[in-house]
Amino acid sequence: MKDVAALAGVSLKTVSRVINEESTVNADMVERVLAAVSELRYQHNFGASALRRSDRRSSQIAVLLEDLSNPFSAVIYRAIEECALKEGFTVLGGSFDEDPDREPLLVGTMIRHRVDGIIIAPASQNHAYLEIEQQAGTPIVFVDRPPVQLRADCVMSDSYAGAREAVQHLASHGHRRIGYLGDLSTIVTAQERFRGFHDALSELGLESESSLMVKNLRSQEAAEAAVTKMLATERPPTALFTGQNLLTIAAVRALRAAGKENDIALIGFDDFLLADLLRPGVTVVAQDPLRIGQMAASLLFRRIRGEGGPAERMIISTDLRSRGSGEITVS
Repeated sequence: MKDVAALAGVSLKTVSRVINEESTVNADMVERVLAAVSELRYQHNFGASALRRSDRRSSQIAVLLEDLSNPFSAVIYRAIEECALKEGFTVLGGSFDEDPDREPLLVGTMIRHRVDGIIIAPASQNHAYLEIEQQAGTPIVFVDRPPVQLRADCVMSDSYAGAREAVQHLASHGHRRIGYLGDLSTIVTAQERFRGFHDALSELGLESESSLMVKNLRSQEAAEAAVTKMLATERPPTALFTGQNLLTIAAVRALRAAGKENDIALIGFDDFLLADLLRPGVTVVAQDPLRIGQMAASLLFRRIRGEGGPAERMIISTDLRSRGSGEITVS
């Protein structure tokens, strides 16, 4: 900055005001400073700025999700990133891959980067370790899953109601034997989706057989194998409900491999790319990851700006999108 000031013939303070886009600087001085910045290829060092600022802010936030390559997580991340850019913040991202041990390591890395806030979809089952960061003034917002043993803001979908609606929809088309494919039982959203599935069966007086319910599926290969095994039983399901988008894709593959895609109904939780272009189109219980990301970012920046008050929990309704697979009737 001293080199820029010398070349532009202005004070160091003027350079700082121009770099920080303050509106009170004379237009001629702005032009001279920017010309010097360009000639010297000066880059603003945010880390150094944070050390000098009285509030010690780094203008960075951390967004730590299950898997940034998953379409659901990717949309949440992008929504947060757009909000952050408008606020003048940089986003540092990371994936947990459902590894509880990876979570504190990534969180610690972000803390060492002096992030001003954290948005997290946790993999662990105890978040009390984050309390010390809260007390130090770092706002934390949970997405998709609620905090455990920690008071913090949270934005998540209504997984229970969405799963319940899916079963009711399948039953309305004559289905009485409905199979279930679920994610890890340790995940709160997976628990809620299974609870909604099971409660809907009970309310409708439908069969609930262990052979038709498979949990803890973490790969598409395992999910495909589970569907294939169900179809090979003496009394196979006439419909399937899948609790996660990657499991839905696996179910589609298994049904197509068996030539049953037009015979067995399917509803998946979470939308996914090209679901509407398949034949039949895949009926889904769609979440709104864009809104989840936007609301989480809004909450976080309100806290960063100093807004107090009790922790908020925002529940986002799901949307059942009928496309064909969920409307197949019992043959």
